[in-house]
Amino acid sequence: MDDVGKRAVLHALARDGARRGWWQTYADTISPAYADLISLEAQARSIRTWQTTLIPGLLQTAGYARATIDAINMTTPPDRVNALVEVRTARQSVLSRPEPPELWAIIHEVALRPQLGDTHVMREQLQRLLDVTELPHVSVQVLPLAASPHPGMAGPFTLLGFPETADLDIALVEHLTSALYVEDPAEVSIYGGAFERLRAAALPFDKTTDLIAQLKDAL
Repeated sequence: MDDVGKRAVLHALARDGARRGWWQTYADTISPAYADLISLEAQARSIRTWQTTLIPGLLQTAGYARATIDAINMTTPPDRVNALVEVRTARQSVLSRPEPPELWAIIHEVALRPQLGDTHVMREQLQRLLDVTELPHVSVQVLPLAASPHPGMAGPFTLLGFPETADLDIALVEHLTSALYVEDPAEVSIYGGAFERLRAAALPFDKTTDLIAQLKDAL
């Protein structure tokens, strides 16, 4: 599939999802790019995400989401923060639907240590991570502080895979004011390779849960 054909299929997926998506209720609150992300998440067969300083949005508690939105958003009026928290929480329904996508999250240890909100908020968030590791379609690994230099140092990214064909896989790179969808198969493959290297460098599942539990108990 050439780039033009791939882009057309992806846009059709986003449009079709948007027409029947719950997030249209929040059209006045979220950007078109954010709406596209939610639509694509809802139709993805796999989601692989690497996060450097924050817990992935699909795994955030409401309290943690509010703390991060308050910290990051520089232009959002306070009265719209509640709606953004609702959207972030509602996105997580994709993980509890019939035939949910496979989610693999690699999180840098740095993201587990900041005191966002009060102690209760961070304890609740770390417990949420422990809880989701019990789900058969969710995998969580922590990249430790002691890890050697790695390609993830370039920044966080998310890979979305779709059931139609591997040619449709895309990478999402988010910035403070925008998001970039990488669609070229050769470039997407580079992100896939980076994710595999991060997965190999991250702690195994048992050591990941041990570390998260230790950090939670220390709060």
